[in-house]
Amino acid sequence: MTIKEELIGRFKTREARIGVLGLGYVGLPLAVIFAEAGFNVLGIDPDVRKVESVNKGHSYIQDVPTDQLAKLVKSGKIQASADFSGLKDMDAVSICVPTPLRKTGDPDMSFILSATEELANYMHPGMVVVLESSTYPGTTREILLPKLGSEKGLVVGENLFLAFSPERVDPGREDWTTYNTPKVVGGITQDCCDVATAWYEQALKTVFTVSTAEAAEMAKLLENTFRMINIGLVNELAIMCERLGVDVWEVIDAAASKPFGFMKFTPGPGLGGHCIPIDPLYLSWKMKSFNYNARFIELASEINTNMPRYTVSRVMDALNDHGKALKGSTCLVLGAAYKPNIDDIRESPALDVIGLLKNKGAKVSYHDPYIPSLLTHENERMESVPDLMAAVREADCVVIITNHKDYDYPAILEAANLVFDSRNALGKMGKNNPKVARL
Repeated sequence: MTIKEELIGRFKTREARIGVLGLGYVGLPLAVIFAEAGFNVLGIDPDVRKVESVNKGHSYIQDVPTDQLAKLVKSGKIQASADFSGLKDMDAVSICVPTPLRKTGDPDMSFILSATEELANYMHPGMVVVLESSTYPGTTREILLPKLGSEKGLVVGENLFLAFSPERVDPGREDWTTYNTPKVVGGITQDCCDVATAWYEQALKTVFTVSTAEAAEMAKLLENTFRMINIGLVNELAIMCERLGVDVWEVIDAAASKPFGFMKFTPGPGLGGHCIPIDPLYLSWKMKSFNYNARFIELASEINTNMPRYTVSRVMDALNDHGKALKGSTCLVLGAAYKPNIDDIRESPALDVIGLLKNKGAKVSYHDPYIPSLLTHENERMESVPDLMAAVREADCVVIITNHKDYDYPAILEAANLVFDSRNALGKMGKNNPKVARL
């Protein structure tokens, strides 16, 4: 029996031991899915607080209920550790670490490099490693393969199986989860793809294979580039409609009535989350090495990056129309999360809007039912106001940045002196209302 056949057999009998590097928004849900499928899972993270929380059965990820995690921890199916030496006993390892951008706009590969170097210390024949972190095409082959394969005397496709499978986590969703969202897998070799696919098929509903790791890496970037560019388009449309005196929300709803050939995107105060604002720029950065300028990506990024500033300029105009200057005015920002109904603040445009309002001399507070406190870009700690409606009544302008469903919008509108609605959260209530300005 070949090493490949033996490893696939261990997956089918649930004898294979699973390691997950990184216990964040991607890693913890994945660890839970594997554990629920009957595998023994070791989650490894250098953050001791996360390790302790997991081992106590307490979830810090909104998409993983504490009851679900506690049950798996109690049964022994999930354990967490900050000690990487546990990797020596693993048959399969999934790498789920962050891949942010540097301030210069190039990918920060330090987390992937660190995880790979730690894993390399414990590599042994008969392991499958899958990178899930979003990155540029070529990362798996150019960075992981040498460190995990040739430098360790392992032969890819024979006794080392290496693949890329992009995470597709959308925090807060209940219809599409880690379990039922189709999983794209591409290997360094076909045997690598076969082994990784056999592994994921034991726990996930659908696995979609592609011919290479690069194809899988590129597929992830296409998904988020598609969204980024279309959001950039409607953001620019909002700017154009404002100058034309046309209601952008009415225009979008009218276009969306077409049953074919149109997909609805909506404008907003900027892009947020770990993927859409960042992933396309990996591709743009990579293409520079081929002397190619990814013009669509660069233009969409420019438009989207400017939206917080445009939003603040519109708030300034709205206050001016009501006889007030932005400087010295009290502004209450509603919603700090990057999208509705979640507690994720990564890359949230609310942080940019708060900073810009403060720089213009406004007195800024915020409220978010999911985020009790936050750290601004200026490293200032802010607390969510304790009494929402009191803060609404006191504010010169309420600025809706994240349209959480928890908010009682009719009550907010009635109590507010002025509302700037960047998300059309007020809907028809806000249209032609003298107290409301809309993006």
